[in-house]
Amino acid sequence: MSAAAFIAQIAPIAVQLRIEGSPIFPSVRIAQSGLETGWKIPPWNNLGGYKVGSGKLTPYWRGKIVTKGTWEVYDGKRVDATAAFRAYDSVEDFFRDQDLLFENKRYTGVRTAQSPEEQADMLQACGYATDPQYAQKLRNIIAAHNLKRYDTEAEVQKQMIGELKKQIEQLTAEQAQLRQRLETLESRARVDVPAWAREAVDAAVKAGIVDTPEGGSLDFYRMLTVMHRTGHIGNN
Repeated sequence: MSAAAFIAQIAPIAVQLRIEGSPIFPSVRIAQSGLETGWKIPPWNNLGGYKVGSGKLTPYWRGKIVTKGTWEVYDGKRVDATAAFRAYDSVEDFFRDQDLLFENKRYTGVRTAQSPEEQADMLQACGYATDPQYAQKLRNIIAAHNLKRYDTEAEVQKQMIGELKKQIEQLTAEQAQLRQRLETLESRARVDVPAWAREAVDAAVKAGIVDTPEGGSLDFYRMLTVMHRTGHIGNN
């Protein structure tokens, strides 16, 4: 898989998660995924070298494991090793599980980073990786593939969604106000049968012209009274 194809496949997920509130910049997420996998989505969908760790299950990691070769840097020296990594049903599950990891106090600097570059530095500073060049590699990938455009895309969509929510809330409030006004007007329009209209109303009910005499407006009662007095109701 080419880097471009890899990015095209995972960028929409990274952007969507950012819109939903993920602390990880899409550019950083994509760069890290490319760096950790060599621009290939493995069958186990772990794009960030996330080891099994405590082994505690989450809504997104259900206990599947894959054992793979890896390397770490200790005291400035590379050490090859084998480790157990989490395996996921989907790339999205991995990203969401990774966000749970970043909720730990250890990653406060990652969550609060104000730029992709700062977040790359914090990933290294917080110990996500032992490679002393990790942050710089992420920075280089972000620049080389113009990945910050996905940060912009996420922010624009967040703003659009925010504006739509405001408009919906405003329309909902206006609708509630109109409904209240309508109910008020309807209640004012309904009056008890006036004494001067009682004879006409009774005649109209008897003639089957109205089902019930209650709840009419004054205009309604005037109309029945006129019809009754002019012989259109009750004189048949």
